[in-house]
Amino acid sequence: MKLSKTNFLICLDCAKNAWLKIHKPEVYKKKALSSFELNIIDTGNQIDELARGLFPGGVLVESRDDTELTKKLMEEKTTVIYQPVFATEKYLAVSDIFVFNPDTNAYDLYEVKSSTASEENGGRKTEDYLIDMAFQKNVLNDLGIEVGTLNLIRLNKKYVRSGDIDLKELFFIEDLTKQVNEKLEDVRKNMEGAYEILSSEAEPKGHCDCILKGKNSHCTTAWYSNSDLPEYPVHAISRINGKKLAELVDSHIFNIHDVPDDFPLSDNQKRQVETAKSGKEYIDKKGIAEFLGTMKYPLSFLDYETYPSALPRYSGYSPYQQITFQFSLHVIDSRESELEHYDFIYTDQGCPDESFAKALEKHIPKTGSVVVWNQSFEKKRNEEIEKRLPEYRDFMQSVNNRVVDLMIPFYGKTTMYDHPEFKGSASIKYVLPALVPHLSYKNMHIQEGGTASDTWNRIVSGEYSDEDKNMKIQALKDYCHLDTLAMVEIWKKLKSV
Repeated sequence: MKLSKTNFLICLDCAKNAWLKIHKPEVYKKKALSSFELNIIDTGNQIDELARGLFPGGVLVESRDDTELTKKLMEEKTTVIYQPVFATEKYLAVSDIFVFNPDTNAYDLYEVKSSTASEENGGRKTEDYLIDMAFQKNVLNDLGIEVGTLNLIRLNKKYVRSGDIDLKELFFIEDLTKQVNEKLEDVRKNMEGAYEILSSEAEPKGHCDCILKGKNSHCTTAWYSNSDLPEYPVHAISRINGKKLAELVDSHIFNIHDVPDDFPLSDNQKRQVETAKSGKEYIDKKGIAEFLGTMKYPLSFLDYETYPSALPRYSGYSPYQQITFQFSLHVIDSRESELEHYDFIYTDQGCPDESFAKALEKHIPKTGSVVVWNQSFEKKRNEEIEKRLPEYRDFMQSVNNRVVDLMIPFYGKTTMYDHPEFKGSASIKYVLPALVPHLSYKNMHIQEGGTASDTWNRIVSGEYSDEDKNMKIQALKDYCHLDTLAMVEIWKKLKSV
């Protein structure tokens, strides 16, 4: 076995997960990647290829094990090599870009990542990137290959597209040679430890490393390695830190119902545990009444769907700036009024901004509260649109000034309503089935935002037939419609208590 850079990094995060990936791939792949995860992979590949334009005319090593072609190209001092492959008896490294520097008679290494950086935050190095590059440098050292500088290429978060994409402005390049070299010795020790674990035929016993991590940080195969965890484990305690989680695990306390009453937790965490133990709802009726009192008719329940394009698709956009392509709007004019629904989705070519703003201005009432779930998201989108479309500034600011966040009663220090089935989450995907069980995302063609985002991208990229495209558009409308209908029903539930 040769330990690849990818498997090494997985091993650092969770050793058993990496072992299963290599020795029991059927377990590792049992859970299909989500649309969100697939989109991350596609984005990374797209950015890798685009970054090659910074060093045009290179030769691509297409096979992930073609060390001979890499060696030949380097002997010929080929100016630019894409995806060169290096292997020792134990390790395998594939670099992104090698550029020959005649002044030093050595190749400079460029590692491409799909994250963002800028002059202001460029000094804050991500640990994983340094480790990633140190792995490569150790392999090159083992092979006796002299390397010049070690560079990291990321998207420039300050870049705003104007016309065609300017690659030199789009990408931010940092020389991290010194920082990477400082990591070499520690990374070498970790490489040797990982190789020993992953080359063994014996499966690591017991739980995986995720037994000491919060639920949201669990690895791909945690369901397999930690299958004995209860349905509601202590790992689901909201924002529990590693030290407290380790105390519980070391005491063999895995079920949230078994957490001692005197165990030190924050007020929110204590309430979550107490709610789970009692099986009863926590309701602050006075707080809810005061919150509902801030809402003014007409009530506009509003939800957006967006796509975070890594590469700015339109002028005025920066890397990963959200493209707001859809809204759903439920309106209640007065206490006696019937519920009305309006929606908008943009699936044509070109930027949706103007069509979106025009449709929203047409349908949303000019007065009353605008009810959203997690206000920072919709308000930020409105601020971005007004910057790109100054003629809609007053309108967008008016909408933002009227926003009321329906998540407030279910979140953090402001929590007024807790339920055992929320399991410490204020996500509408948890709150809705607990409070309004007759509504559910489970039977929807699209069930979460990542799939909605990816579906829209594939629609406008022309990946579907006309028939499939129409079906996907309807699925997006149904999903966004349920988001705002869910808010209406949750609001009614708050009124009832």
